Amino acid sequence: MKKKDLLKKTVQHIDIKEINAVEMINAMSKMSFSARDLACAADLYDRMLREKKCAVILTLAGSTSAAGCMQVYVDLVKNNMVDAIVATGASIVDMDFFEALGFKHYQGTPFVDDKKLRELYIDRIYDTFISEEDLQHCDRTIKIIADSLEPRPYSSREFIAEMGKYLMKNAKKKDSLVQAAYEHNVPIFCPAFSDSSAGFGLVLHQYERPERHLSIDSVKDFLELTQVKIQAGTTGLLMIGGGVPKNFAQDTVVCAEILGKEVPMHKYAIQITVADVRDGACSSSTLKEANSWGKVDSSCEQMVYAEATLALPLLASYAYHKGNWKTRKKWELAKMFSVTPKTKKK
Repeated sequence: MKKKDLLKKTVQHIDIKEINAVEMINAMSKMSFSARDLACAADLYDRMLREKKCAVILTLAGSTSAAGCMQVYVDLVKNNMVDAIVATGASIVDMDFFEALGFKHYQGTPFVDDKKLRELYIDRIYDTFISEEDLQHCDRTIKIIADSLEPRPYSSREFIAEMGKYLMKNAKKKDSLVQAAYEHNVPIFCPAFSDSSAGFGLVLHQYERPERHLSIDSVKDFLELTQVKIQAGTTGLLMIGGGVPKNFAQDTVVCAEILGKEVPMHKYAIQITVADVRDGACSSSTLKEANSWGKVDSSCEQMVYAEATLALPLLASYAYHKGNWKTRKKWELAKMFSVTPKTKKK
């Protein structure tokens, strides 16, 4: 079998604008088990959007973007349904930025000889295939962006904004999350940015410029995201998966306290995950457990134990078609970092 035989059926991203899930979610609210959990979560998300002074932070972990949810996240940004994003580097670079450069994810199968895939330079994400050659082009594009910037420490938010700026002129696919977030002033944070295609490009950038190169400052990331929490005050979390993005967003409450700032716990929290509590973690704690740390108010939280490509489109479609995003405040939180600090008087 040749490479072209395996990379021919592209993943199509679901469009929540074309599918109205309100009646389905309403029906699920009268059921039990995970169906009712999902209906409760959808209502909770809609409550976040109805509340006039609540900023919504979306966290992304896992490979839902590669699996067909990429347009969901773009639509949430373009329709003022999220105000800041915390994600894995893979979600932002290997999947979204990758497609913005004109490359594709392909429907594949887990029942395949992975040694043969390696020979063909095909990478597998469960039942999804991508070309390693295309991914290395993505790596090199990150290097090109890095080479063009002033050599200094950057937060991941700063660098991803530069990626958005690059796409404004060079995107092959215009509807990407990185570009939409840049255009709508929604900051994106990747606290483990180098654990992605970006890492390879930045390593090459530093390798060729040992004396004069940029770096990614993860501490600056934490400070900036905490400043977002301080600025917003009331916040809601929509968490897809768990891990570092989830914990990073939750920790801003504690970090603000360390800085001497009084902020409320995240008022709302939803997590869609397949992890559970039997290993003592649930992908970085249950939401009720997070209450003990002073991170999440347990009175408005909902765990949904489901694979996210099943649950997220229904939840997002419900909130979109309910329409409460139309009258929301537009936070444009990225603008808070474009203001030049005033010099202190001596």
